[in-house]
Amino acid sequence: MKCIVGLGNPGRKYKKTRHNIGFMVIDELLDRHKWGPLKKDKFNGKHIVEHYQGEKVVLLQPQTYMNLSGQSLRPLIDFYDIEPENVLVIYDELDLPTGKIRLRQKGGHGGHNGIRSVIDHLGTKEFKRIRIGVGRPTSPVPVVDYVLSSFPKSEQEIVTDSIERAADACEKWLEKPFLEVMNEFNA
Repeated sequence: MKCIVGLGNPGRKYKKTRHNIGFMVIDELLDRHKWGPLKKDKFNGKHIVEHYQGEKVVLLQPQTYMNLSGQSLRPLIDFYDIEPENVLVIYDELDLPTGKIRLRQKGGHGGHNGIRSVIDHLGTKEFKRIRIGVGRPTSPVPVVDYVLSSFPKSEQEIVTDSIERAADACEKWLEKPFLEVMNEFNA
């Protein structure tokens, strides 16, 4: 069994913000496959168990707010007996240009508080990631205000494309080893 986690913040106020791009990828997967809806649960998140080409997969959107994402993920993977190496976390990345996606097999938190929480609660850095570029602010805007703002109209097309490519990468990971998926999507 595998788990795909999109990081973000709950509530309509945050729905289309840069910080919620992980939620957007989960929504894309749900729409593509006519899965859902996600159900609110005892794991402080919304999740659903589905099947994709014979692979059982849990999709999760933590409802703890970004900085506490691990508090939702840990009890869910414990309940379903999923090893951390079978977890894929999707999140926003300031250090990548808007629209660029980057897959990694493991690593540190890179200053991302949602990933810091996941590492702290899983007790390991050994989980897969899809980082989706949201760029850095070009004007003197505090980073917190920037990631909690919506994408401008001029970036909508490239953002939609990155969400679709990230969803494609999730599907490929359910079919073949992550290293192959990484080589394909990072090329």
